[in-house]
Amino acid sequence: MRLLAHLLVAIAVALATGFGTAWWMLSAGPPFGAVHRGAWVTWPEAGRGEADPYFRAVLARRGVAPLGSGEGLTFVAAQDDAGAVLDGGCTYRIEGTAPPARLWTLTASDTDGRSFVNPAGRVGFHSREILRREDGSFVITLARNVQPGNWLPAGGGPILLTLRLYDTPLSESGVEDAILPALTRVSCP
Repeated sequence: MRLLAHLLVAIAVALATGFGTAWWMLSAGPPFGAVHRGAWVTWPEAGRGEADPYFRAVLARRGVAPLGSGEGLTFVAAQDDAGAVLDGGCTYRIEGTAPPARLWTLTASDTDGRSFVNPAGRVGFHSREILRREDGSFVITLARNVQPGNWLPAGGGPILLTLRLYDTPLSESGVEDAILPALTRVSCP
């Protein structure tokens, strides 16, 4: 009887540990294969068949379909270049150029991927509508209140920026040398 009790306790501990670590791995985000470029992070293997099983499980749990390897790359930023979490109450400057791509989009959302409701109805920019400097670079202001120029509305709480590069040579050549826009906090109340 004592052996049976120990066996049941061992099985319960094993199940709790197994399910607990699986839940943690799926909730924390993709654990392997991330490439960091400043504040931006991408998973180049996301749209390929070689993606690790944890990554595929995270995508399935979130209901996200990644861009295929021939379609492009997705970069996300949840922090600024200084490492501080993006806060909807603060104002940020996104400045520079985007890596080469036929088309790119930049969107702001909450950490669950829901767009912010705002009077302008804007949820993002794409490369064909953005105001640029003479050298081709741009400045986008991410803020709650209306700003002149390229303004991307932010909501309350943590923010997630998503930069999607469609039909980019980085899909084949790799992202290690990619230069992405700087993400700088300008002010915070």
